[in-house]
Amino acid sequence: MTVAFRNVDVAPGSPVESWPYEAIVTVIERGTVTDWLLLTAAFSRDPWGVVARQVEEYLGYEQPYGVGPLLTRAIARARSQAEARERAAVAQEVADLVARSGLSLAELASRIGTSRSRLSTYRSGSVTPSAALLLRLRTTVDALTS
Repeated sequence: MTVAFRNVDVAPGSPVESWPYEAIVTVIERGTVTDWLLLTAAFSRDPWGVVARQVEEYLGYEQPYGVGPLLTRAIARARSQAEARERAAVAQEVADLVARSGLSLAELASRIGTSRSRLSTYRSGSVTPSAALLLRLRTTVDALTS
């Protein structure tokens, strides 16, 4: 960290997530690219976490030239990437459940109250099923395989 904090106690090397709000603001206002990378790494680790929320809070009333838009985009990118990973994980779970069921796509779709084409979109990841439908799919496959 290259920023000297005034009136803020932050141990060198301490995780950004443990910093007080004033330290986050100091890094935004007076930090360098190296310091801002610490913030963006925290966004990547937890896109909706405390650091991202504190940066959003600050940027809600102050828009420092240059770094403000960059940090806003970094948060949005981290969240978009996290959502893509989550969608891929759900698609993989659907594919695993379909394979485990031993039924054809049409048969399994009929048993859970959807169409073969819709179940196919869930399996490919182009559409994410509702939590209720995913639960129904799990329950149905569990009943078939137990």
